[in-house]
This record gives sequence, C-alpha cells and structure tokens, in this order.
Amino acid sequence: MDTRLLDVLVCPSCKGPLVYNKAGQELICYGDKMAFPIRDDIPIMWTEQARTLTSDEVNAR
Repeated sequence: MDTRLLDVLVCPSCKGPLVYNKAGQELICYGDKMAFPIRDDIPIMWTEQARTLTSDEVNAR
C-alpha cells in the first residue's frame, strides 16, 4: 500500500482518519467501527464492502 495514498484517504462515512492494518490488509475507521478491505493494493472504500469491528478490536486499539 502506497503510504502517500494513506495521507489523503479518509473514511467515506465520517471523513475521519483511517489506520492501516498491514497484517489484515484493511483500513480501519475507529470512529465508525468499520474496516475497509484492501485488495490487490487497492482500498475498497464502499461502506457496503466494509466489515464491522468487534468490541474486542475497538478496545484493543
């Protein structure tokens, strides 16, 4: 994932910051508790494609 891209991407729902999870290949918005997948180095920024974070994932932050 290109780090320059991470500087300009925001959550499509709340416009908040995203955290890159390299191991999970996801961009995480803790404000909305959503994780957006990254496929073939392309972030999929549709809320319909995002998964909801578990309370354990949010608390582990």
